[in-house]
Amino acid sequence: MVVGAGFSGIGAAVRLREAGCDDVLVLEKADRLGGTWRENTYPGCACDVPSTLYSYSFTPDAAWSRVFAGQQEILAYLRTTAERFRLGDVLRCGVEVLGARWDGPAGRWLLETSDGPYSAAVLVLATGPWHVPRRLEVPGVEDFDGPVFHSARWDHSVDLTGRRVTVVGGGASAVQIVPAIEARAATVHLMQRTPQWVLPKPDLPLSAALNRLVDGVPGARGVLRAGQYALQEGFGYAFRHPQAARLLEAGARAHLRLAVRDRQLRRHLTPDYRLGCKRLLTSSTFYPALSQPHVRLHPTAVSAVRGNEVVGADGTVVPTDVLIEATGFRVGELPLARTLYGMDGRTLDGAWGDEPQAYLGTTVSGFPNLFLLLGPNLLGGSTSAITVLEAQLTYLVAALAHLDRGGHRALNVRPAVQAAHNAAVQEALATTVYNTGGCTSYYFTSTGHNTFAWPWTTGQLVRSLSHFDADAYCTADTPDRHLPLPAQARPQPGSRPSDAAGLPLESES
Repeated sequence: MVVGAGFSGIGAAVRLREAGCDDVLVLEKADRLGGTWRENTYPGCACDVPSTLYSYSFTPDAAWSRVFAGQQEILAYLRTTAERFRLGDVLRCGVEVLGARWDGPAGRWLLETSDGPYSAAVLVLATGPWHVPRRLEVPGVEDFDGPVFHSARWDHSVDLTGRRVTVVGGGASAVQIVPAIEARAATVHLMQRTPQWVLPKPDLPLSAALNRLVDGVPGARGVLRAGQYALQEGFGYAFRHPQAARLLEAGARAHLRLAVRDRQLRRHLTPDYRLGCKRLLTSSTFYPALSQPHVRLHPTAVSAVRGNEVVGADGTVVPTDVLIEATGFRVGELPLARTLYGMDGRTLDGAWGDEPQAYLGTTVSGFPNLFLLLGPNLLGGSTSAITVLEAQLTYLVAALAHLDRGGHRALNVRPAVQAAHNAAVQEALATTVYNTGGCTSYYFTSTGHNTFAWPWTTGQLVRSLSHFDADAYCTADTPDRHLPLPAQARPQPGSRPSDAAGLPLESES
């Protein structure tokens, strides 16, 4: 059972079926697939990882229109991938998983969903870390006299033409939104608590002729992918060796100086921490947008909202018609963590407390046959999440093969193995820019633990996940009785499976 039909869930379904796992089901609470690329439809939304790397390796012929693909193109790519691999018969859209409990005697996960009970021998959580929006929590925001919405819940019925717009936040979404809306709005005010390091973004168009030329050279796309991977790993080296980050900082400062002539504005846009401490941003349009006369940067947090006024912590008062929360996500809050019960009856949230951890970011002690995709301490600011995802899928397939060969009903990572791995992760993180850069970020929990970043090279991550170490796990034999999936988990007689978007498939002749 796979929960979620974004990049992780679609990738998991493809790899599992290719590995011969025919009994696969993907549950998606929305009415169509897409994950974060379905939910984030704000103006200017695009990937900040080059498309050659932010795509599945098993679709090497993907022809992108730009170096950095936009939201609509990425969403279309996901749907095309699902259709290409005929996932319509395994995808159930409009089914929300409300909770799950491990049944030890049966050796299965029992799920409660909006469509009734399901059961599964293996549960794969593909819900992703960018799922729960972080809303603006200040006095008066509920009574704001006008439209207010989060960037991941964009209200397209609101016309920004001629309106006074205030954007709260200075991260990746704000950097894309402000340039995309400034030409329409009467005024744009950006409330930025902390400046970010921004490098130029070489977002060039890729013509159809160029794509045909590349496709005509055997292995060309693989070479491009490898080259981009090597470039991204260069950033990773700087993040692991803070002194090397100074070279990137020099480039970012030059980018800022060339784009912004106003000294005071440059000062407000210059971070006081090491590059890489927060997520590194790329944009060639953000600084020019902030230099427009009707766009104003306020280097302050928001302290309150009064009627149609946004009040900054420094006393700034901004009259506002539309309030946009570009405030990011609650990255550490895994969906279902509070309603997912393991062996001892504890929830995953209860087992973690304020410090999410997993073995190789994938399995959690006390929660047998549970696999997390893009779990704790697997990501960072230097590589593509898809590279990490595919490494995890290789590990997942190997784990299931071990279950099948040994006739086991369950795999549970040993507590000591998980503890040793996470101790090594935290020790290695101690010297990286993530931990020593002098900033606060969503990488950290309230207790000061970095539960987001991987401290070594991406190559080491891929190698670590490339083989399954059975000695790291306890196993249980196959139960005497077999608990089949309930009727809801199988197509009903006469029913028609869904296509990749949750729509009925046309019957085959």
